[in-house]
Amino acid sequence: MSEKTCAACDYALDDTAIQVTIGGRVVEVCCEECAEKLREADAKARA
Repeated sequence: MSEKTCAACDYALDDTAIQVTIGGRVVEVCCEECAEKLREADAKARA
């Protein structure tokens, strides 16, 4: 079984993972801070 990791920082995910839609894909992150980092990076890439 493969372990899921945060899309932003590679931290191991547990039951508290947050799902974020980035570029039309749903990814999981470990915390709201990582979610915000991905949202900001996506917004810059689209600008």
